[in-house]
Amino acid sequence: MRIAVPAERTPGETRVAATPETVRKLVALGAVVAVESGAGRHASIPDEDYRAAGAELGSADTVLAGADIVFAVQAPDPALLGGVTPGAWVTAILDPFTRRDRVDAYAAAGLEALAMEFMPRITRAQSMDVLSSQSNLAGYKAVLVAAGVYGRAFPMMMTAAGTVSAAKCFVMGVGVAGLQAIATARRLGAQVSATDVRSATREQIQSLGAKPIFVENVAGIEGEGSGGYAGEMSEEYQRAQAELVSAHIARQDIVITTALIPGRAAPRLVTDAQVASMKPGSVIFDLAAPQGGNVEGTVPDQIVERHGVKIIGYSNTPAHLPADASALYARNLFNFVSAFWDKEQGRPILDEEIGDAIRLTRGGSVVNPRLQG
Repeated sequence: MRIAVPAERTPGETRVAATPETVRKLVALGAVVAVESGAGRHASIPDEDYRAAGAELGSADTVLAGADIVFAVQAPDPALLGGVTPGAWVTAILDPFTRRDRVDAYAAAGLEALAMEFMPRITRAQSMDVLSSQSNLAGYKAVLVAAGVYGRAFPMMMTAAGTVSAAKCFVMGVGVAGLQAIATARRLGAQVSATDVRSATREQIQSLGAKPIFVENVAGIEGEGSGGYAGEMSEEYQRAQAELVSAHIARQDIVITTALIPGRAAPRLVTDAQVASMKPGSVIFDLAAPQGGNVEGTVPDQIVERHGVKIIGYSNTPAHLPADASALYARNLFNFVSAFWDKEQGRPILDEEIGDAIRLTRGGSVVNPRLQG
């Protein structure tokens, strides 16, 4: 079983799909691991560390020749995969809703494309959940970047020259990224509040020492939506939430928005009028920038100033923490493969529950129900 790890070629992508730690573990399973020279450079992993862990090093063509599994972070160019074994797995964050052309190309090439972001949110798959591991780091980074741009201190400081008031930070969307953003802002000393359409998140917010901001007397989602994500709200709820947020956001110094629904444009949470209501010098970090943004006026990878408020959003936030993001992502991939490793056959054999959820292509066709119809 040959597992190939090519270098990422998407502009701005600094992560790598295997680390020396996971290479050693894969070799221990009985796999041959081949890593393209320089693949770990941006994640501060030299080729020598891969070689010491038991990996083969070489050019992309050499590494991919005869590969049975390809590990990648983002969907690799189908043209790069000409030398892999027929039916090989392409295991990555494939972004099939916006990169459908690549999915079709994988099918035409007879490859089995496995979208790691489609991993079902069930207990036994938690260690394989790449969205959670990467979102956790993204929520942390969002607060640090906002703190760096914000022209004041986060914690309250009592000095001989007077008192510095604590920053007020509002987190919109309390999934994995939002919870980490709350925790990070609290550690930095901010006064933190948070909101979500799922009523079940109220206790999570309070457990982190933040103030929950919820629409009252209008039903939201009781508990989790499909797959652990929030669904779309009624018009009545959206109006009530907009009024609540407008009143609250005007008093905030930092706003972190995290709302995403997979496969859809990001919901608009903050309008230009709400941005204008904020104090000059305030900062918004929009984690949904890659999918159109939660905030009106967000431009990915730029600091936009509107009404004296700075709006920031990265197109790939985890890539700004390449070493840790790579380490967690690589462990997700190893946990996935090792969970299904058949010692007798010397390869992973997927079960139906997880296999059917993440498999996009097989036998020359696109087979995932989410991409059909």
